[in-house]
Amino acid sequence: MGRKYWKKRSYLFQGFVRENPLSDDQTPENPIRRFVMSPQIFNIIKTALMDPEMEELPTDPMRGIDFRVVKTQKGGYADYTTSTWARKETALTEVEQAAIDKHGLYNLNDFLPKKPSEVELKVMKEMFEASVDGRPYDAEKYGAYFRPYGMQAPAGSTPTTAAPKADTFEQVAPTATATATPAPAVEAPKVEPVAETAPAATPAPAEAAPAESGSKAEDILAMIRSRQSS
Repeated sequence: MGRKYWKKRSYLFQGFVRENPLSDDQTPENPIRRFVMSPQIFNIIKTALMDPEMEELPTDPMRGIDFRVVKTQKGGYADYTTSTWARKETALTEVEQAAIDKHGLYNLNDFLPKKPSEVELKVMKEMFEASVDGRPYDAEKYGAYFRPYGMQAPAGSTPTTAAPKADTFEQVAPTATATATPAPAVEAPKVEPVAETAPAATPAPAEAAPAESGSKAEDILAMIRSRQSS
């Protein structure tokens, strides 16, 4: 149950791909790419950015250093703990500098998901409790606000100025939404490329919990209420 509702963080960076192990990946017209990094990689990057002994920022265009993403397997899951910064400084090439002059760097704030409104927060609270109680997703009630990827909005449903009435729902703390954190990004990291990412979509509702988890749901709600009252 904890994994089901645990918030997921991701971090957004930009840079160049200098070495690409994927032979079928084509360099786009604008070679400045955006990368969605996991907390595991972000912590490695952050350590270097916060290191007081590092004389120059890794993002310096003349004395910056590359970042190498190394993917291994650990316990059946992808592991990036061996990723590291290069030991030698390298300047941007003429081609890379020309790309920055032509296309400009991204304003990463433009790709952050929008903050939910007061109405959307109320809807999220209702959806959360409905999910914990084992109730199925109600597309007619919530489809105008949040819906699974690929699902069409119900006919005639549009977000209203007030959230649906919570006649049978007790409000609890809102679920956390993932946010991307912008970071300095003039460097040319050697990274495992990913496709260009669109702005983060509105979070889809958590899938319904099994009906037989009623007793566990009550325990979770009791813990949440206890934390709210403390």
